[in-house]
Amino acid sequence: MREKLITDEFNLEKNSKGIRFLLVSGLAFSLMSVCVKAIGGRIPISELVLARATISIIITRFFLYKKKINPWGYQKRLLIIRGLLGTFALFCIFKALTILAIATATVIQYIYPTFTVLCAHIILKEFILRKIIYSISIGWIGIFLVSQPEFITSSNIQETILAIIIAILGALMTSLAYICVRKLSSKEHPLVIIYYFPLVSIPLSIPFIINDFVLPTGSDWFWILGIGIFTQIGQLCITEGLRLLPASQATSLNYSQVVFASIWGVLIFQETITSSIYLGGFCVLISTIISISASKSHKQKYEL
Repeated sequence: MREKLITDEFNLEKNSKGIRFLLVSGLAFSLMSVCVKAIGGRIPISELVLARATISIIITRFFLYKKKINPWGYQKRLLIIRGLLGTFALFCIFKALTILAIATATVIQYIYPTFTVLCAHIILKEFILRKIIYSISIGWIGIFLVSQPEFITSSNIQETILAIIIAILGALMTSLAYICVRKLSSKEHPLVIIYYFPLVSIPLSIPFIINDFVLPTGSDWFWILGIGIFTQIGQLCITEGLRLLPASQATSLNYSQVVFASIWGVLIFQETITSSIYLGGFCVLISTIISISASKSHKQKYEL
């Protein structure tokens, strides 16, 4: 009985800690979005990714050295794949943020749980429940709804359509990256997982800025530093949160970024949150809840 109480207390503390990490992660990533939006396309996306990666690799390498952790890890192939997926996702997210409203870009990004289910079906041949089909349908309705205000206010429809497609592609890359993080977190230290992100991002970014480099001026340096610091905090917290919590619970808590991003959009950029965006965000949230609950019940069915 006493051992059970100790185990319950340990699990409660572990869950509580994981929740705090993911909420801080949501806040940090939303502030990163603010920094990207504030630059407003003045600096090329590849340059922002490179700057973010440079700041991250310096900070991460310092902590790896301080804690005497082997920076190269044990699952190098999967670590590199996670770095590639994360880098592609970052390019997509940054590009979408420069064109779309913060709330819209963030809501579209959070369609990734449905992509996770689809990828599991295609790659792992997992069975798709009827609930998942409903989830995917509701999620895409949500994307359509949050995109409506962008089409109404946009002066360049083609650019808006492209930005929405890029945001959806970013969600797909994010879902694959999170699958890798969840797999890696059982054996790799969070700092090692984070370290491979900029380690891959830097060589991928350099070719794109050779003929397109723009020297930051004035406040641009402040926003670029913010991108690096807030992304680093977000990466560290989400990696630790995914290690401490079940994937289903972690996915739900990640949605806090949508709330934070919407608040910053209204307060800082005077963006209007229309009823269409509210309804679309609600649809995406419902889609997420259905996806994770269906996946959980399917898993429990085969564990019994």
